[in-house]
Amino acid sequence: MSQKTRALSRRQFLKGISVAGAASLLPLRLLMPYSAEAATAFREQDFQIFRNACPRNCYDTCSIKTFVKDGVVQFIEGAQESTFTQGGLCVKGYAYPRRVYSPDRIKYPMVQDGRRTGNWRRVSWDEAMDRIAGKILEIKEKDGSLLGLGLTKYSGNFGITNYGVEGMMSSLGYTTRFVGTPCWPAGIDAQNYDLGDMWCNDPEDMVKSRYVIIWGANPAWCSVHSMKYVNEAKRRGAKVVVIDPVFTQTAAKGDVYWQPEASSDGALALGMARHVLDLGLVDSDFVNNHAKGFAEFAAYLRENVTVEWAAGVSGIPADQIREVAEEFASADPATIWIGYGMQRHTNGGASVRAIDALVAMTGNVGKEGGGARYGHLRTWGFNYHALLQKQPEGAKGFIGATGPKGEFDFTKGEAASFTDRTVNINKTAQAILDTKDPALKMLWVSCKNPFAQDFDRPKLEKAFDTLEMVVSVEQFFTETVNNSDIVLPVTTLFEEWTVNASYWHYWVGINEQAIKPMYETKSNIEIAALLSKKMNQLAPGSCTFPQDIDTREWLEKEFNQGIYDYLGIKHWTDLKNGPVKARLASSASWSDKKFGTPSGQYEFHSELCQQNGHDALPRYKEGRKPYDEFRLLTPHTKFGLHSQFINLDWMHEFNKEPFLYMHPDDAQEKKIADLDMVRVFNKVGELKIKVKLTSNVAKKSLVIYEAWFGQGNDFNVQNLVDDESADMGAYKTGAPGVAIHGQFANVERV
Repeated sequence: MSQKTRALSRRQFLKGISVAGAASLLPLRLLMPYSAEAATAFREQDFQIFRNACPRNCYDTCSIKTFVKDGVVQFIEGAQESTFTQGGLCVKGYAYPRRVYSPDRIKYPMVQDGRRTGNWRRVSWDEAMDRIAGKILEIKEKDGSLLGLGLTKYSGNFGITNYGVEGMMSSLGYTTRFVGTPCWPAGIDAQNYDLGDMWCNDPEDMVKSRYVIIWGANPAWCSVHSMKYVNEAKRRGAKVVVIDPVFTQTAAKGDVYWQPEASSDGALALGMARHVLDLGLVDSDFVNNHAKGFAEFAAYLRENVTVEWAAGVSGIPADQIREVAEEFASADPATIWIGYGMQRHTNGGASVRAIDALVAMTGNVGKEGGGARYGHLRTWGFNYHALLQKQPEGAKGFIGATGPKGEFDFTKGEAASFTDRTVNINKTAQAILDTKDPALKMLWVSCKNPFAQDFDRPKLEKAFDTLEMVVSVEQFFTETVNNSDIVLPVTTLFEEWTVNASYWHYWVGINEQAIKPMYETKSNIEIAALLSKKMNQLAPGSCTFPQDIDTREWLEKEFNQGIYDYLGIKHWTDLKNGPVKARLASSASWSDKKFGTPSGQYEFHSELCQQNGHDALPRYKEGRKPYDEFRLLTPHTKFGLHSQFINLDWMHEFNKEPFLYMHPDDAQEKKIADLDMVRVFNKVGELKIKVKLTSNVAKKSLVIYEAWFGQGNDFNVQNLVDDESADMGAYKTGAPGVAIHGQFANVERV
């Protein structure tokens, strides 16, 4: 690997985005000027204007203004009131109206006669609910419990009322829950061991930073609104360093770009820490008065870490490691943005702990413009009224004191006679195959497309085939729907009331119902109410979920005085005037140096971490051993969130087909030419795809952007990704993360 310090020219930039799969797909007409023509004057009073918020699993959680005329969404724009959104949306966000009015949208409840046959037929809501309720009651009668009913749900809609899906399951009885998260769990655990919670600075204070390291994140694609703060910091004189195994559009904006060996991040951070220690640039006030275990960490560095060792592991030259480490420690303030991609390894949690330690020992924790930025849930203090539903009287479940865990575990450790049964969401296929006594017989899928997002797709298909009934709640005919028996049409954000908060910035926005639900679509809590009605018709007392739902009233029940005070509003309806930002005592997290750890200090030495089976110190942990010739990376595309948006016609205009990105030297060895069709294969499976050659990808690495679905295209990167666990995640989310980027494969021309 080589360190790259690039002064970017326009030509190089266009070349960069071209090989990254963006500019090359731009229709030529978009690069040519249009002729200017007079247009009808825009008058805001001609429209009904509603407030919406993007509910996807994205850093930005954009505040949206929706313009409606004659009951139709005409267009949308970013809300100006939010200084984060600042009137603009990403390319995906602007495509939202195409999602509502797409001809491919699922319009009615439908039943498939034989999975994967495509023989769908329309049924009434009553018939769909009759089939579903009948199956649930059948399982309950045979097993004596509803543990044979499973729920897999994740981040397709983060609107707070959509946690009513979990509430619906609780209202039926004790069920089996797929818990954890494929997204960020190893990093969450790491930050909890070090700091006592995952809590990041306000991203808007990045402009105060004098040194910014973006480590394993690509905000130019995945958090476009954050880039203005990076750019402003740079304009004010900050140096920007980007560390990523792929030369991204964010890397193109940096002053320095490092392309380390994937999963070597921990070694790189520890090498920098050793150099900071050697130079005497440690913040003595912080490590002596606000931290625990620094002396042990320093001893570990002196005895086990050298800059030359870090250079050997990472591929970054030792002189460059020394230069950046010294600059970072000398800048005041300095910050590191820790991306989620870099912790998706078998050593991801250990690597995040090493980076946290580098930020802490230089005194940048608790400082405005500083911080080890990862995420937060400080604005998520809602009531979760929709989620917290009671089981029917006499319900039986898993015997034990441990209930469901996850990011929204409200059991507070209370023991119960019965609980739900939990299985690892990152091993969905294996969990379905392995779960016995009773076996899983029925699966409810909502806010998620497992066949695009879960791992080892061939095994997942076998696992689904063991289930007696699969119900998907969806907007489009995804591959998961194709493997289902019943699909229920669900509303888009414009058709329901809810509220959305971010895990990155500190703005909260209301989501108004801007138009009537299209066709026969219903919101998740309306579907739950309908199921409750049918359940109680067939078996009175079998479901506790309310049977008559007013989504606006349920939204109101999610608020409490604490969230009102935090946001500085008197009532949730104040949000109809625009999004509001939390009242922060400081833009810096941990500004009072009162940490959430057992000692109340920053913990370089964490006994809790040790008790949970890891090293007490942030020692180096080696990544996964290669099992094939090339490392395989499958990050997010610019034009979608997993499989969301990619199917829309506007996205197809920019993103017509998937590609494999490969270094030219590797291609020459394999006798592969640009745009050749190749076969990528490993122990999990294979796929066939066109190749693009680019030096933006490191040698011995293959990059395929994740997820694709649409008519006539069965491309799916999960044919190549297994479910190997990351090192951390189980402590706070209920299940370890998954080594999405600890994958390997081979390639050949076909």
